[in-house]
Parts: sequence; C-alpha cells; structure tokens
Amino acid sequence: MAKIDYESEMVGTVDVPEKDQLDETSLTSWMQANVEGFEGPLSLSKFKGGQSNPTYRIDTPGKSYVLRRQPFGKLLPSAHAVDREYKVMSALGPTGFPVPRTYGLCEDSDVIGSMFFVMDLADGRNLWNGALPDYAPEERRAMYHAMIDTMADLHLKDPEAIGLSDYGKSEDYCARQVARWSKQYRLSETETIPEMDRLIEWLPETIPPQHAHGIVHGDYRLDNMIFHKTEPRVLAVLDWELSTLGDPVADFAYLMLNWVNPPDGRAGIGGLDHEALGIPTRDEAVERYVARTGYPVPPMDWYFAYNLFRLAGIIQGIKKRVIDGTASSAHAKKMSERVAPLVQTAYGFAKAAGMD
Repeated sequence: MAKIDYESEMVGTVDVPEKDQLDETSLTSWMQANVEGFEGPLSLSKFKGGQSNPTYRIDTPGKSYVLRRQPFGKLLPSAHAVDREYKVMSALGPTGFPVPRTYGLCEDSDVIGSMFFVMDLADGRNLWNGALPDYAPEERRAMYHAMIDTMADLHLKDPEAIGLSDYGKSEDYCARQVARWSKQYRLSETETIPEMDRLIEWLPETIPPQHAHGIVHGDYRLDNMIFHKTEPRVLAVLDWELSTLGDPVADFAYLMLNWVNPPDGRAGIGGLDHEALGIPTRDEAVERYVARTGYPVPPMDWYFAYNLFRLAGIIQGIKKRVIDGTASSAHAKKMSERVAPLVQTAYGFAKAAGMD
C-alpha cells in the first residue's frame, strides 16, 4: 500500500466548505463581547486536520485565533465535548503546562449553530510523520524526549489543586472507558465484527489494577501537539476532547502504541531502526517516563488491546458519520476504513495478554 503524505494532506487550512460555513456577523458580535482585545474584521478558514470537532482559523488585522466547535446535527451522547476541552485547557494554562490560551466558551447554539470555544493560535510546527524524516537523529531524540516529558508532567498535575476535582472519576478508569466505548460502538455499529464482540466481553473481566490517578489526555500523539519553530520543545498540546481523570499508565500506553504501529506516514514507528534514527527505543521511552513519574508500567499487551479497542470505537463513530453525511473532514472516509484492522490488531494483543 502506498504511503500517504499526511502532513501535506492534513496540515494547514482550506476555504470553509459550504456545509461548514458560519454566520460571520453573529460570530463577530460574540467575539467583540467575549474575547479580550478582539478587533475585527475577521476572516475564516478551516483546518484540514481533525475528524471530530471542526476547527477554524480566525484571522483579524492584528491577531489570529482558533475556533473549535461541535459538529452540526445529531450527536452521540457525551461525544464532541468542546466544553470539556475548554475547561481542562483553561485550568492547565495558568500552571505553565503547554496549552493555547483560551478566551471564551459559547454554549448558545444560536450564535453559529453549535457550541464552540475560541483560543490562541499556537504558532509552531505541526508534525504528522513519526519518523520525523526532515530531522537529524539528535533532533529526533530531543523531540521524542520532549513528548514523553510533557506527558509525564501532565500526569503529575494534581487535579484538585487546579480546579479539576470534578473533571471525572479518578478510579476505575479503564472499566469506565471500556463501558463507554462499548456503548458508543454499539450506537454507531454498521456491521458485525465477531472479534469486537469478544473484546467487549473479555476486556471488562481482565482489567489490571490502577496504581495511580491523574489527568489523562486520551489522544496524546505527535499530530496533536505543536512544537516550537526552532527548539525541540512542545509549545502546545491540542485536542483535549477525550481527556478526563483516570489511569496515567493507560494514557501512556496509548502513546507507546506508536512504537508497535506500522509506519504509514502518521505517528507509527513500529519496525523502524530506532537507534539509527535517534528515536528512543520502546524500553528507553518507558524508562524515561517511569524516571519522571515514578509510576510502575506493567507489561503492555492488555493496555495495547484496550487502547486499540477504544480507538476502533472512536473511528466507528467517524464511520457512522461518513455514512450519515455529517463527518467534518475529507480524510474521514479513509479513517473509517481502519475499524476492522484495528479490531484485528487489538484481538491479537488480547490473545497475547491471555484471552482464550
């Protein structure tokens, strides 16, 4: 299968498609009332990336912003939680954690047709290819270290100390996630996949003990962050829709999936010569995370099965929106074809973790 240049396909903006047009007059009025320092006129474009919550660039003569909204139309319960994204980013920003500054949340769907929030535009590098082909080995290593360290720093934040004690239940995270994505999968199911049915049955019966709790991102990967333009430093972590309180190790295991996923132009680096590329090996990555957090990291097979199952549930929702005609990205159809392969890979890890 030919590799896709995801960075050229997904980075940058396009003219706003007809189905995603916003009422600019109404938006301008809201910005004037709610965004400190805003001065119009504004112009809109739409970011190419993102399957879930449509994301726009707002340009004005003096400043640029980002608007992130729920999709128009009927939504699955608890999906597209832009209000949760706004809440966690607003709490983390003052701590020095790298997130864009937030300006305001609009829960009145009459303004542009759906709930939305506005934040700063993080001006840096948005990268997609985990092999980082344009960089030298020492640069790759420094950027991967920055990714791991930033995640560790997130997991060490005290939710209560920054006003997020009510952001979710910290215990039984994996049990709640398995239940949630089993339900979401069933609500958007378009075909029968026997291996998915078995995972839905097996995962809740075999959940490992949770040794720590904290803020989990839920979708932490290379393309959901902005790097500084010249330094190997994470300038902003984006796309907090799946964040909650829970098990940091499960969140870290999601990042570690990149070390086993095949290199297809996205974050996967499985099978590459990590040492030659300067990328930390899987063991080195785990060691660095453990050294920074002190959290025990058990064998990963169960967590890989869980995370791939969860990802299949998420992408099944995208597949259903493609069928219904409400998916926000042209890339969504390609994404939707990944459900069955993800389930098969999850099933393989479940077998390795002891599933009969």
